[in-house]
Amino acid sequence: QVQLVESGGGLVQPGGSLRLSCAASKSISSIYIMTWYRQAPGKQREVVATITSSGSTNYADSVKGRFTNSRDNTKNTVYLQMNLLKPEDTAIYYCNGVRIGASYWGQGTQVTVSS
Repeated sequence: QVQLVESGGGLVQPGGSLRLSCAASKSISSIYIMTWYRQAPGKQREVVATITSSGSTNYADSVKGRFTNSRDNTKNTVYLQMNLLKPEDTAIYYCNGVRIGASYWGQGTQVTVSS
């Protein structure tokens, strides 16, 4: 079992930046894909960004060019650097890790973009 803990959320003004972290309780080297999801009030959870064990990344169109996903296997941590934040980025952000036969979720961290 792997526990995932997100941190780094908060309140930021439009145009600002935040860096989210997702720390795993065990090595993530066997987790072949890590995904950031978000869920805004009244909306379905959506994929924001993914990163594979080899470092390949994909992003939702709505965040391309603004968000950067990275992973540090030595620290068992995945990061989501969020720049040029918009009010519509407001949501609870969750990280998810998938490996063969298992899927792990964090508890989420709130991101609020507001002036």
